[in-house]
Amino acid sequence: MNVTVLGAGSWGTALALLLVQNRHRVVLWGHDAGRLAEADQLRENRRYLPGVPLPEELRLESDLNRAMEGAQVLVVSVPSKAFREITGRVSGFDGIMVSTTKGIEHATGMTMCQILAETAPRARIAALSGPTLAAEVARGVPTAVVAASPQPDLAEQVQELFHRPTFRVYTSTDVMGVELGGALKNVVAIAAGICDGLGLGDNAKAALITRGLAEMGRIGMACGARAETFSGLSGLGDLTVTCTSRLSRNRGFGERIGRGEPVADLLAAAATVIEGFPTSRSAHELALRLGVGAPITAEVHATLHEGKSPRQAVVDVLNRETRSER
Repeated sequence: MNVTVLGAGSWGTALALLLVQNRHRVVLWGHDAGRLAEADQLRENRRYLPGVPLPEELRLESDLNRAMEGAQVLVVSVPSKAFREITGRVSGFDGIMVSTTKGIEHATGMTMCQILAETAPRARIAALSGPTLAAEVARGVPTAVVAASPQPDLAEQVQELFHRPTFRVYTSTDVMGVELGGALKNVVAIAAGICDGLGLGDNAKAALITRGLAEMGRIGMACGARAETFSGLSGLGDLTVTCTSRLSRNRGFGERIGRGEPVADLLAAAATVIEGFPTSRSAHELALRLGVGAPITAEVHATLHEGKSPRQAVVDVLNRETRSER
């Protein structure tokens, strides 16, 4: 098929490589013409995936109109903050549109597929999510993900598009659960990184991950998601890798905060987007609107956006009133 990937960051590039390996005709679009020209000349995206060669079959394009010519499938891998603006520029597209972005829009509380329903109303929309470190996917390390659509046949089409021996794709009809699992786990991962930075040990981190998963499920079910989705790849699976891997940007961001580095300085110096930062604000406000208890999200929000001490945030979580586990 003719596939255009929107977003030439690490994840968009990794997916473009995988699609080329599956013998699709792939165009990778990025907004930075200079950086894309450099990657085209070197056949390597040195900023985001250094050391991973780009095959000659992969076409790089900075002009969106040219990138869209003949496309049957659009894979959207742009940061959540740019998602509405970029997808609004392709509003007439009527093929398959796959969101691989993990986030929640702050102003509306909408997931990325909900945004697509507004910005690209003629498209057939699906989500692809799961425990996916881009550097590992690009190098062919075994990975499993979920393709989600309320239409089972569309989920199966996306499954077929991406599936490889080293990239196993399952299907789901719970788009809300799959998307929220991918977004909310980034907030918990920042908290896990703060635990690492404070040197709190493995017991505390295990407890945090477990209670974080429960919190994700509460928010998800209040939005209409299915509980079992959060025990799958887009919930527990993605949460596990993002909270524990040294390659996780969100966990690493939290670790440096736990060590005392200022949030503003870390954001200014970040080479790639830390999706958990904007999502912490969106998720906190979503939980408040829904009336759902989300203490981990609340403390991450206070630490990142209100200047609260990371150590005090941990103390306040631990000092909450006792209750049953449910």
